[in-house]
Amino acid sequence: MTITIAPTEHGVTRIAQLENVQVRFGKGENTFLALDRTNLTVRAGDFVAMVGPSGCGKSTILKLVAGLLKPTDGMVFVAGREVGAEQVGIGMAFQNPTMLPWLTIRQNIMLPLKIVKPYSDTFRRDKDTVFRERADALLAKVGLTGFGDRRPWELSGGMLQRANLCRALIHSPKLLMLDEPFGALDQFTREELWAILQDLWMETKPTVFLVTHDLREAAFLASRILVMSARPGRVTEDRAVDFPRPRTLETTFESGFTDLTNDLRRMIFAARQGV
Repeated sequence: MTITIAPTEHGVTRIAQLENVQVRFGKGENTFLALDRTNLTVRAGDFVAMVGPSGCGKSTILKLVAGLLKPTDGMVFVAGREVGAEQVGIGMAFQNPTMLPWLTIRQNIMLPLKIVKPYSDTFRRDKDTVFRERADALLAKVGLTGFGDRRPWELSGGMLQRANLCRALIHSPKLLMLDEPFGALDQFTREELWAILQDLWMETKPTVFLVTHDLREAAFLASRILVMSARPGRVTEDRAVDFPRPRTLETTFESGFTDLTNDLRRMIFAARQGV
């Protein structure tokens, strides 16, 4: 999937903007308001985590920015539509790292290269050389050296999620959409993957939208945390996260980190109670 991106004033690139966006689902008497009058601006290179009560519209914002959903009202700009604007690839990773069982891990990882331009133009020529090397390099970065020829059923859930990150990043996207990618994993595996994702982000600096229910995960990874109200959802807090990088597990025990997660917990509890 590609979108267009254009520079804004003062050389700053605005990759996503929501203006008074509303989203309704259902028809007639069964309609309900999922997202209410939401305004949001995200700059290129931001790592944005969205937290809030279940059903508050976090994944809805993700789908709006990815172009998978249209707003009922308001405007969504995914970085402008000026003539000649640069095209930007989108990478996606979800909680379930779905892999095609008849393909190897490497072949699954390379699927975006088969679909997304300009890579698709040379896929047949480069799949066994340049693209194979690119996939193996990513596998090495996530600790899966030597697993490229394995089939999906031969890998654990944590290993599959590592491969899922590789697939989301193989085509060098500038916009990465993550919908609870680590939610089904045990705590130790999840924390290990936080560090891996942080390293990958620091190396290539894509703009990231992360939906998570794990407040420690949000504070560890994000440069901004958006707190959302209960349905109908809207952004009630936009909190900058300025802990030095690279962050480590020791960071999560520091007083500033625990203060932040406690603040987020109180805000979400208040949202659930309708306060």
